[in-house]
Amino acid sequence: MLLIQDILISDDVVKSHFVCKLDACKGACCWEGDYGAPLEVNELPILERIFPQVRPFLTPEGIAVIEEEGTAVYNENHETYATPLVNNGPCAYMTRDEKGIAHCGIEQAWKAGAVDFQKPISCHLYPIRVSVSDIPGFEALNYDQWDICNAACSFGAQLQVPIYQFVKDALVRKYGQEFYDELHAAAQGYE
Repeated sequence: MLLIQDILISDDVVKSHFVCKLDACKGACCWEGDYGAPLEVNELPILERIFPQVRPFLTPEGIAVIEEEGTAVYNENHETYATPLVNNGPCAYMTRDEKGIAHCGIEQAWKAGAVDFQKPISCHLYPIRVSVSDIPGFEALNYDQWDICNAACSFGAQLQVPIYQFVKDALVRKYGQEFYDELHAAAQGYE
């Protein structure tokens, strides 16, 4: 374990390898699982604000669910907010390209310059999951190992890209460049 600026980082985040291989998994993390993407409380008003601009990038089914359930739903089992799901399956914000690969409609809107919000940070950080402690300001970063990502693990190992480097932009977005630089320095030679 590493401790960087009150953030506890599991060994797997530094030692394991990962690079998404969308042609293999087709973005299954957008439709597999028990509930939608976890959302931070500060993301809730953002999703409400940008929904009109994101709407044209979504499927009719996703739009219908969001209009019925809202831009976020509360998951009582996990005591957190999450993205709504279409028929307990795909994320309501999920779209597919011509090859059947899942993409985030929010991110598509961001890439098109329609919104200033890239996507939920939990999606951007994946395969890292953030666990927030009851102790204010204390969080842990853990590797969420999932068999649908086996191709990403193999590809990351082939390219020798540790998880924390794969999600560098997301870590910088959430914690800042100084945090990432400290993590990178600590990871060098970490056994």
